[in-house]
Amino acid sequence: MAQAAGVSRQFVKAAMAAPFLDRVEERSLAVRWRKAEDEGALHQLAHAHMRLVIAVAMRFRHYGLPVADLVQEGHVGLLEAAARFEPEREVRFSTYATWWIRASIQDYVLRNWSIVRGGTSSAQKALFFNLRRLRARLAQKGGPDGRTAHQQIALALGVSLADVEGMNARLSGPDVSLNAPVGEDDSASAERGDFLVDERPLADEIVGARIDGERRLQWLNEALSTLNERELRILRARQLQEDAKTLETLGVELGISKERVRQIESRALDKLKRNMLMRHSAETGALAAQ
Repeated sequence: MAQAAGVSRQFVKAAMAAPFLDRVEERSLAVRWRKAEDEGALHQLAHAHMRLVIAVAMRFRHYGLPVADLVQEGHVGLLEAAARFEPEREVRFSTYATWWIRASIQDYVLRNWSIVRGGTSSAQKALFFNLRRLRARLAQKGGPDGRTAHQQIALALGVSLADVEGMNARLSGPDVSLNAPVGEDDSASAERGDFLVDERPLADEIVGARIDGERRLQWLNEALSTLNERELRILRARQLQEDAKTLETLGVELGISKERVRQIESRALDKLKRNMLMRHSAETGALAAQ
């Protein structure tokens, strides 16, 4: 009983004193609850299996969470099992309920063990709850340690080596607040968050890039207006469309050779380049004059 710290002795004593149910009694209670929603039958069924909830909850006590909370979550899983249990399948309720009890407690552990949520996929959950066990088993057998052990664990659980190393790092130490001071002087030292690098561009860089982009777009539109109709058509078909047309296709459409299409395209690009450079030079000169 001493191991069940956080769970009242009266509760544990009552759970352990609850009578065991034989198969016939268990099925009768399950049928009454499922077909008639007899809450008295549900209470009897749940009360008789609370020792199972406590036993499962005690397996997760080393995660540092209150055992009373683990038992409470296990009880939620027990009630869920009772709601879903199908007596006609001839399976003992304890066998069926164990899965739901364990799943409910595991979900609680994952949600509350750390302020950083992790282990959302089935593979990550298996890694979270089996890493320590597999690592201890390898150590007992005198197996490898470090990266080689992590590789074997990754292979056994069907996850990547990076996932194993990342989970191992999480399980090796507690969460650290970004507001925690780095130095010994709590009042004057910098916080851990001060050393995080934000790789996003600064606000003035974003605004500058937007203004430059709008200016270049205006220059381009003005430069395009200097082209004649055929030059503009070829340039749009060759340079401004996702599916660019071939020289031969445009030659057929315009009734000219593909070499002539290439010459017109080259001339149009030169016009655009000269026009853009001229506008850039004029803008630069105006800024320098200011």
